[in-house]
Amino acid sequence: MKTSVKQLKSAWRIGRWVVVVLVLALLVKGVADILRSAPGAHNVPFEYWYGHWRQALVLSAVFLAFLVGFARPRRRGEWRNAGLSAAFLISLFSEMFGVPLTIYLLAPLLGLPAWTFGMNESHLWAFALDRLGLLPLEVGVYVVMTVSTVLIAAGLCLLAVGWATVYRGRDRLVTDGIYRYLRHPQYLGLMLIVFGFNIMWPTVLTLLMAPVLIVMYLRLARREDEELATFFGEGFLDYAARTRAFLPWGRGRAMPPRGTPERHHRDAEALTGREHE
Repeated sequence: MKTSVKQLKSAWRIGRWVVVVLVLALLVKGVADILRSAPGAHNVPFEYWYGHWRQALVLSAVFLAFLVGFARPRRRGEWRNAGLSAAFLISLFSEMFGVPLTIYLLAPLLGLPAWTFGMNESHLWAFALDRLGLLPLEVGVYVVMTVSTVLIAAGLCLLAVGWATVYRGRDRLVTDGIYRYLRHPQYLGLMLIVFGFNIMWPTVLTLLMAPVLIVMYLRLARREDEELATFFGEGFLDYAARTRAFLPWGRGRAMPPRGTPERHHRDAEALTGREHE
């Protein structure tokens, strides 16, 4: 039985990295298809682009597997945040490939029929740049796809590398690798993913959920600092004083613990216990 459990855990660790490779490959292929094509050649009419629920389901499943595999929610607040992140991804891909609710709401306000928005026009930031006379639509799509893909890929890499570094650290305070420069690379990665998707394909729901997600990630980061300060004491405070939470430059700022020591001790034990997986 124990051998089977170990084999399942080992397979899950390998599976997480398979998901990383798959997600990065999908992103690279998507932006490469656009950048190597002639201007306007990759545009798809409205009636052919939407209604593809298989793509929406597959992409939702892949990104949700990545989220659960590397964010590893355990406590109530983490599950709440993971649930909102899942809702963000499902609503995003549902509008990206299924039913474009945002476009149905936006088109009448602009005095346009919804079918004006094919693939190019559905990149709403690129469409806005074109309407404002700042960039032609095709160039705007290149810019939007490149910037968003870089942000999403960077976020995915931070999330995966941060997890791998902490996993190798086991029960000790991890201050090497990516954690030499950032205290919370995984939360930064999640925020970059949220920003990147809202640049690539903004929708009403994802734009509304984005600030809520960011605030929740910041609160989780603050709570982890408090727990680690209680659990590791001066070692963490010295580390936090020289390492910033989300930016790799400048001096850090230690966050003193709040609340009862007993609560933080329990939380810190739960936090370090996650590294045994």
